[in-house]
Amino acid sequence: MSLLDNVAERDGWSCWVCDEPVDPDMSVNDPRGPSVDSRTADRKAKVPERLAHRGCNTRKGAVKVVIAWPDHLYVVDPAPLITVAGRLERKGGREMVARCPTEQDARAAADWLVDRFSRLVPGLPVTAEIEAGGGQFLVVLAAGRR
Repeated sequence: MSLLDNVAERDGWSCWVCDEPVDPDMSVNDPRGPSVDSRTADRKAKVPERLAHRGCNTRKGAVKVVIAWPDHLYVVDPAPLITVAGRLERKGGREMVARCPTEQDARAAADWLVDRFSRLVPGLPVTAEIEAGGGQFLVVLAAGRR
C-alpha cells in the first residue's frame, strides 16, 4: 500500500484543509484529486502528513493555511484555528476561540469545533466549554498535553 493510501485511510478520505471528502478514484493530477501534505510550510517541523485535495495543497503552497469557519455559525472575533490547534497541540490548556450572541449559537460553534478538531488534530482530545459573560457567550476549547 502506498503512502497516499495509508494517509488517506487514516484520515478517512477527508481533506484536512477544506474538510470535504476526497475521491480515491480521482486522478492525483486533478485539483479535487488526493495528495499528501505535511500540514505546514516549515520543512523542519515534525508534523505528520495529512490528506489534502491536490488543489488545496497547491493553493496553500508556502502560505499559512486558513481553516474557514462555516457561514452557518454566528460567531464574533473567530480565532485562527490553525494557530489555536498548534498551541493546544504543543502546550495543552484552554483557548477562547469565539464570542457568540446567544447560547444556542455558542453551542453550535462548540459542537462544530470539537468535530472539526477531531480531524484537524487527530489524537488530541479537545473539549469545548461555553462561558456566559457580559451579555455574550464565549466558546473555549480545552486540551490536555499529549
